[in-house]
Amino acid sequence: MLGSDLQGGASREAGLYVHVPFCSSVCPYCDFAVTQAGESRRARWERGLFDEAAMYGDRGFDFDTVYFGGGTPSALKIDRLARVLEGVRQGLRINPEAQVFIEVNPEDVGPDSVRHWRDLGFSNVSVGVQALDDVSLRFLGRRHTAEEARRSVEALLGAGFDTVSLDLIFGLPGQTRSDWEGQLVEAIRLGANHVSCYQLTFHDGTIFGKRRDAGMMIEMAEAPQADLYALTHEILGAAGFEGYEVSNFALPGHRSAHNLKYWTGAPYLGLGPGAHSFDGVHTRWWNRRKVRLWQRDLDNGSLPVEGEESLTKRQRAFETLMLGMRTADGVDLAELEKRFGAEVIAQNTDSLQSLEAEGLIRRRGDRIAPTPQGMAVADALVKAIRIDGA
Repeated sequence: MLGSDLQGGASREAGLYVHVPFCSSVCPYCDFAVTQAGESRRARWERGLFDEAAMYGDRGFDFDTVYFGGGTPSALKIDRLARVLEGVRQGLRINPEAQVFIEVNPEDVGPDSVRHWRDLGFSNVSVGVQALDDVSLRFLGRRHTAEEARRSVEALLGAGFDTVSLDLIFGLPGQTRSDWEGQLVEAIRLGANHVSCYQLTFHDGTIFGKRRDAGMMIEMAEAPQADLYALTHEILGAAGFEGYEVSNFALPGHRSAHNLKYWTGAPYLGLGPGAHSFDGVHTRWWNRRKVRLWQRDLDNGSLPVEGEESLTKRQRAFETLMLGMRTADGVDLAELEKRFGAEVIAQNTDSLQSLEAEGLIRRRGDRIAPTPQGMAVADALVKAIRIDGA
């Protein structure tokens, strides 16, 4: 239970995710576990994080990536961020050479903050730009301007981080091909070596979701969304970026080592409210989403786990296929059969030929991988492939 015996998962180094749930304001599209809070609540979160890390200290995890996400990690004061990073290092087995990632907002980027992040050992940074024009930024409820976004990226690139990644959102109501192309060209011009492009979704319970339900907003239709996604591959691909996962594009040598763990079935541990974990074998679990409930469990000396599930071999086979078909590397079907006792290749001869003929997958021996067109319909690809026997 809960990674108490990693066994097969222990042969692969794990990723550590630290959820910082605090934001200065909540964006209208955001459905993550975030909240607005003062220093006293942040201090309680810090203490709770140390307690949670200590409870996992003997569970068999060895980490070679650490990712501070949120929320807004860059909104933490430097001394608090330093204590948290040191605290998790003391409570858990983290490789001294681990890659350490942090998500930042443009308005938090300045000469002092950049220097401090580098001094603390952060090697990779993801900037929540979301858009590079002021009209889109206002629509998305962001606090920074396009010029601040540009200056932040330039400052981070100049500081010598191994990878500087930009987050961009496409599919805003009324957005045209020309609008989105301009955003991508600007991201390339700025010199980012990794770009994450996310389709705008109106999630239930968010401000945008409520406006949609009230008939005040309409999501972009599927066809123009698909057109913008294809344009993303076209523009970034021409600039040397590989679309190595459905939403992620990287120049050579700049794939996210941490996020790849999620897509390849490696073990990972999540600390903080709403964080998810997987032992790399068959068990996953997730924390309480509300900061108050997460903190209450830790104050009572128990892990703040809201739920867990143990996956069958068939479920693991399906999940491996599903996640693999979101990546450019795809899935080795022979290895899938060997690992999980599944029957895939012989059962899907006609389906695989059809998908290949439609230009949705590439085949090399027993390995299949989605084309850019296939990535756009990754869920449908998985549904078209039958798994028996696991």
